[in-house]
Amino acid sequence: MPPSPLRQTLLTALVALVFGFLGAALWSYAGLADNRTRAFLLANPDMLPQMVEAYEAQEAEKRLADMGGAVFEPFPGVVLGNPQGSKVLVEFTDYNCPYCEASLKDVSRLVADDPDLKVVIREWPIFEGSDRASRMALAAGLQGKYRAFHEAMFRLGDVEAAAAAAGLDMARAEADAASEAVSGEIANNLELARALGFTGTPAWIAGNKPIGGAVGHDKLKAALDESEPG
Repeated sequence: MPPSPLRQTLLTALVALVFGFLGAALWSYAGLADNRTRAFLLANPDMLPQMVEAYEAQEAEKRLADMGGAVFEPFPGVVLGNPQGSKVLVEFTDYNCPYCEASLKDVSRLVADDPDLKVVIREWPIFEGSDRASRMALAAGLQGKYRAFHEAMFRLGDVEAAAAAAGLDMARAEADAASEAVSGEIANNLELARALGFTGTPAWIAGNKPIGGAVGHDKLKAALDESEPG
């Protein structure tokens, strides 16, 4: 997945800033320590993207803190794991995203291993053709059949087939999928994702830590564990 425009801008600015300071220092002092610092940074260019990543994570956590608890409140029924769980993982997902499909096994493993885990799914249809699937998923949540549809949709790749596999009342589901409540939820999820600085799916909030990308089971679990009171 290519770096986001924001990440590229930050990296460029950071490079300019670091070498601008180094240039000024070398011009003013021409000391051995400055030459060593410059040589170290040139020999370790991977430090710059790491610094950008740390900065982005810090800013995302600030934005999350400013948002309050709305992002942790699920649309009715759109929860995996324990609906009353005290440990919360939020996932922004799209059914046409291959990385989201690949992450399904990670979420399933986290849920299986932790009976106190609540997974709030935020339907974020950003790929072409995903809107209907997201709407039907939310409609499935209103019938208490979200997980069945969610897993079937990734497995089958067809809305009608997934709805049938989940056992949805289709007349009710079609009406709910077209409702203002469902439209409002999708619009809200878009605004939440933008506010958090997410640029694609999957995207996560593990405990209180926003994370972008298909980062895998271990990183999600570590972030959830870090969020627990000491």
